[in-house]
Amino acid sequence: MKYVLVSGGVISGIGKGIIASSSGLLLKTTGLKVTAIKIDPYLNVDAGTLGPLEHGECFVLKDGGESDLDLGNYERYLNLNLTNENNITTGKIYKAVIERERKGDYIGRTVQVVPHITDAIQDWIQRVAKIPVDDSGEEPDVCIIELGGTVGDIESMPFVEALTQFRYKVGKGNLVNIHVSYVPIIHGEEKTKPTQHAIKQMRSAGLIPDLIACRCERALDEVTTQKIARSCQVEYEQVLTVRDIETIYQVPLLLEDQGLLDRLREALMLDQLSLPHTMVNKGANLWQLWKKTVVSKPYLEPVNIALVGKYIALPDSYLSVIKALEHSAMRCNRKLNLAWIDAEHLEDATLQSDPTTYHKAWSQLTVASGCICPGGFGGRGVPGMVKAAKWARECKIPYLGICLGMQVAVIEAAQNLCGYKDAASEEFDLNSEHRVVIFMPEGSKEIMGGTMRLGTKTTYFQAGSEWSKLRALYGDVSTMEERHRHRYEVNPDYVDELEKAGLNFIGKDETGKRMEAVELKDHPFFVGVQAHPEFTSRVLAPSPTYLGFVAATIGCLDQVIQEIRQQKKHADKLVNGVDESVHF
Repeated sequence: MKYVLVSGGVISGIGKGIIASSSGLLLKTTGLKVTAIKIDPYLNVDAGTLGPLEHGECFVLKDGGESDLDLGNYERYLNLNLTNENNITTGKIYKAVIERERKGDYIGRTVQVVPHITDAIQDWIQRVAKIPVDDSGEEPDVCIIELGGTVGDIESMPFVEALTQFRYKVGKGNLVNIHVSYVPIIHGEEKTKPTQHAIKQMRSAGLIPDLIACRCERALDEVTTQKIARSCQVEYEQVLTVRDIETIYQVPLLLEDQGLLDRLREALMLDQLSLPHTMVNKGANLWQLWKKTVVSKPYLEPVNIALVGKYIALPDSYLSVIKALEHSAMRCNRKLNLAWIDAEHLEDATLQSDPTTYHKAWSQLTVASGCICPGGFGGRGVPGMVKAAKWARECKIPYLGICLGMQVAVIEAAQNLCGYKDAASEEFDLNSEHRVVIFMPEGSKEIMGGTMRLGTKTTYFQAGSEWSKLRALYGDVSTMEERHRHRYEVNPDYVDELEKAGLNFIGKDETGKRMEAVELKDHPFFVGVQAHPEFTSRVLAPSPTYLGFVAATIGCLDQVIQEIRQQKKHADKLVNGVDESVHF
């Protein structure tokens, strides 16, 4: 097993996850099987109880694990299905060690950070690195490890010590450390001192930088690169510049141009590995398809979409939604132009308190060609989302409701098509006579972590739904599988009445009692899904739900559906598990 450790210095949030994902992609293009692990030093057991405005979105894995958003980057770039154990947290490690101590596994010994915590970290990495996570079903060849935060943080010290020991444990030629640093530009001058200090601190902690990836707004001057190499005691070729570029999907191309793959091949002695010709060919085809897809074409027409949400103060709260829209826009040969609209700004209360903000929000919405209402929790902003759904329904504007967005569409239909003006969700209005969205019976209101309906669930398309655009986007199949994360669901007592009013529940769970998908028949595209299909969208294989929404927005939905049906007939023509993309 080969390992690539990606650590960071100076400041966090400068793109370690993208660089880790890009490194993994380049290795995968050689025919290697790649997996990834994210280390988060916080004490939370998982990301399920973290607020989206503080930490960004919670990415849901296939097995129901609630993880850091960087695992979404790994899955999107590498076409993987990672597990809950691929996200290591301080909480998970300490919980495991304490449970062993209580069982008596360490009986008679003093349990300490070194060696017990550090050994647990190393054992976890080696065990999880062997778990098959791609379509091959085989043990990976390379594991990408991203250490969250910055080296020197108090909370990451046990992980730094464990990884220092791990380097020697796996032996020479089996681990490469890419250290990501930030080079600020002050009054036009590129400053190297922060990077020098970061590398010095890194070495003092025990880690050794094999490659230094310098994040900067522009390409570094050669003299700057030489200074960093000289000051940090590395070769000139070991310093990479990761400048700001048009799209993050071009980062692999940027790193490949600077010889990253050659450096990894040399340091990890990859030429000594024997790879099947089929895997080598798949890797080469994957690289060609990636370049074809992500290289921007000049003068692309924009696709204007309004995102009406609750957490728009931090765009990372909707990171997978954004990426799914980007994947679909690239597939349709359009440039995504996203209008961020705070749902509260569409409400009547804002008209009274701040008319300018109110009219600006409605102006943004009404000029958009499509409207998406993503997931969220709590009642704040829901009246504004209901208004947005009503506008999209009445004006025949493509609408996509995700999780809460689907529930919003149901509430809007109950209010305006069924005449229940007080229709609401039990989540934020227990006094409503018509609670069309209710708490799931198997949920818990006392224990918050890990108690939602999580992970991949099957949706069964109902008899008589052959007309459904959503069903056609999945290839006219009888079922679809998508990942879920919710505590509330549509009240089955109101389903018959809502369907009589025109809101069709085309997808349900295996019991037929839990509503999974709604759609309007006489509408260009009005779809709501209880699941989160954005979590399975890939750069080279966009989510069918999102692809249909974007295609409807630009007017090529029929063409996309026709192409999907043709591709289904030629399912044997796959590249590394990904369809040969057709651009519309």
